[in-house]
Amino acid sequence: MIDGTEIIAIFFNRKSSLSVGDFILLFNIIIFSVAAYLLSGEIALYSILIYLAASKTVDFILEGIEEFTGITIISSRSGEIANMIKQKLGRGLTIYSGKKGFGKSGETYHSTEIIFTVITRLEISRLNAEIEKIDPSAFVVMQSIKDTRGGMVKKRPLQ
Repeated sequence: MIDGTEIIAIFFNRKSSLSVGDFILLFNIIIFSVAAYLLSGEIALYSILIYLAASKTVDFILEGIEEFTGITIISSRSGEIANMIKQKLGRGLTIYSGKKGFGKSGETYHSTEIIFTVITRLEISRLNAEIEKIDPSAFVVMQSIKDTRGGMVKKRPLQ
């Protein structure tokens, strides 16, 4: 693949949260920093750029192009948003009962439904556009998900 560091990277990937590509990049940045000090900074920077591209390629090969994103949506129109996620996106979801609080002068809580769904990063813009149509003031939180198991999350072929 690259230069043998991927074997060490795979080992550390199982022990830490760093991806294989991130570990390879970090390891090589250390090597190229020493090279920049001893040789030339310009050559070291070009080398780091090449390894950045290579590390992302390794991640795509090992983990696939689809990266999952967890989406939490808080809206007064959660029923409509939930139906849109099921019907238009064809994704499963979980609805939590919760309370939303706001206000500078004190604690004001209102019962609400909180939607959680997992989508691919390729579906984020479509989901945001659909949520914007239904409730422009919806509170949406997105977080990267390293891995999923069970449920209805399946990798889909590119369309």
